[in-house]
Amino acid sequence: MVGKKKKNIIFEIYRDSRTVFRINDIALLMGEEKNASLSKKLYYYIQTNKLLNPRKGFYAKAGYDPKELACLLYTPTYISLEYVLQRAGVIFQYDSAITNISYLSRETKIDKYNFRYHQLKGEILTNTTGIILNKNNINIATPERAFLDMIYLNKDFYFDNLHVLNKKTITKLLPIYNSPTVIKTANKLINNECK
Repeated sequence: MVGKKKKNIIFEIYRDSRTVFRINDIALLMGEEKNASLSKKLYYYIQTNKLLNPRKGFYAKAGYDPKELACLLYTPTYISLEYVLQRAGVIFQYDSAITNISYLSRETKIDKYNFRYHQLKGEILTNTTGIILNKNNINIATPERAFLDMIYLNKDFYFDNLHVLNKKTITKLLPIYNSPTVIKTANKLINNECK
């Protein structure tokens, strides 16, 4: 009886569409247990520059997507706030950080990327309404959800351009926050400026 052919770790990792992995992700990909042997192989690939190790317990392909790393560092997490609002044209001031909502507040720099995490209550964090769940574990808020996240964290935040936001979408998302202050602030802003 011929034994089952072993998979090549590097081939399997580079064949996968993800660019960032935890050791458990690689073990599942290989159909193996997470063990010392797998850790040694991964260490070898880091030493031979076939894999990157941006942070302990994380492995990445060259040119990895920092948004993947942002969503894997602390889970559950989704990208929101300034990062989303800048790209939607709601705020104009540039910030290179990838801003996230998570279960904790923390700021960290890995390689050339800045990651900022802001804590929200569990029932808000785990409600996926208004969050786009992309492939490769990238979860990102819609501009309307990011707008409400920002109001929840800072009701006095200045928004440059609310015309790009959808008023009906914001109204549908408001119950997630269960906050009279968020409802009052959001309604005041959107009634004056949203389409």
